Amino acid sequence: MQASAGNTVCFHYTGTLEDGSVFDSSEGRDPLEFELGSGTIIPGLDRAIAGMRVGEQKTVTIPSEEAYGDYQPQARQDVPRDQIPPEIPLDKGAMLQMQTPDGNAIPVVVADVSDDTVTLDANHPLAGKDLTFAVEIVSVS
Repeated sequence: MQASAGNTVCFHYTGTLEDGSVFDSSEGRDPLEFELGSGTIIPGLDRAIAGMRVGEQKTVTIPSEEAYGDYQPQARQDVPRDQIPPEIPLDKGAMLQMQTPDGNAIPVVVADVSDDTVTLDANHPLAGKDLTFAVEIVSVS
């Protein structure tokens, strides 16, 4: 059976960056299961899996705009340090959540810390990066 929109697809994968470093993999875990065409995985990978069959393997490179998008400099924000509660850890690289005025939570990373400001970055860590995936289809239903 060929994977098409609406099918439940299970697949193993290894995701690498341009330098060959692995950023994610299903190795040693259950395969990833998703509904093809539902928008639950990055668009470029969803399109690459369409038409594949059980047992088929392929390696595809997904450009950033079809993965986590281009890096958006305006998604970085300097916040006065005294506006952040003292119990919030401000280690560089720490993952935090900000709340928008309408109550939605946005994940951010502490990008920089100075005596006066904390730079928070709402870009996905893989934004602006082309991603390569080695995939193997385990099941299609």
